[in-house]
Amino acid sequence: MFPLRRNRRLRTSEAMRSLVRETSISPNDFIVPLFVVEGKGVKDEIASMPGYYRLSLDNLAKEIKVLWKMGLKSVLLFVKVDDKLKDNAGTEALNPNGLMQRAIRTVKDVEPQMMVMTDVALDPYSSFGHDGIVGGGKIINDDSSAVLAEMGLSHANAGADFIAPSDMMDGRIFEMRTLLEDEGHHDVGIMSYSAKYASAFYGPFRDALDSAPVDLKDVPKDKKTYQMDYANRNEAIKETLMDIDEGADIVMVKPGLCYLDIVRDIKNAVNVPVAVYQVSGEYAMIKAAAAKGWLDHDAVVLEQSYAIKRAGADLIASYFAKDVVKLIS
Repeated sequence: MFPLRRNRRLRTSEAMRSLVRETSISPNDFIVPLFVVEGKGVKDEIASMPGYYRLSLDNLAKEIKVLWKMGLKSVLLFVKVDDKLKDNAGTEALNPNGLMQRAIRTVKDVEPQMMVMTDVALDPYSSFGHDGIVGGGKIINDDSSAVLAEMGLSHANAGADFIAPSDMMDGRIFEMRTLLEDEGHHDVGIMSYSAKYASAFYGPFRDALDSAPVDLKDVPKDKKTYQMDYANRNEAIKETLMDIDEGADIVMVKPGLCYLDIVRDIKNAVNVPVAVYQVSGEYAMIKAAAAKGWLDHDAVVLEQSYAIKRAGADLIASYFAKDVVKLIS
């Protein structure tokens, strides 16, 4: 006996499938990470991230125009700092005329409506490659949080719409929110990397910024004492709820594809937007496999984007943002 209900009736054509599709993607879903360097006329391809570049400020301005025309309305800025400016105190991070601060102003000069988010962590500025201040063989939490709060304030003063602390220090969201409020930046938001895991997928990113931890005595060899253990699930909810209580406006899960269970758990637990960072290692794997002809680049990029959105992400920080927008257009 044939079944009275045939599920395939809802899959008979693209028109039918599009009518009943549960998840949709648009340019409004994406945050575009951008790497900024000193110089002029620089568009330096990152070897481990084919097709992605470090941009000088003049090329950053050009890229912002392209993104805005495509309907991409938010960028997340990262800077590559010269080694001679690095120390263990984040001194250059607080420079009101530093590269990050000039990058923020560049974006706002080109397109004032572009939503500018900024990375807040010390690793690009650290002579040790860590997200906080190193002392006694460990990362000093409270001293680091104080510097990070000042760093966030500096970005707000330069015109950032959102600061995005990626450091995972305890209590840093409260420090940042309090300082921003005290200084009159009531409308500057915080997108907290609330569930950031100590992942092996960050390698190409650290190549892009030359920000990997150094191998020295009395310096932690990795970031496992402050980034989350990838074996843990419940801890992610605890971290996220604490960040919201401290003043986070958006919370983030990082990396993406291997942590979609965490995304769904957090989405079910909170009432603020949830962001996901599809990280450099995820980007590099697809690029490498596609270059070998082992998979269909565009099909996989689109499928992964839908998977992240389907899991509960409201926003996706992705190096594939431009690719996806072209595909769905």
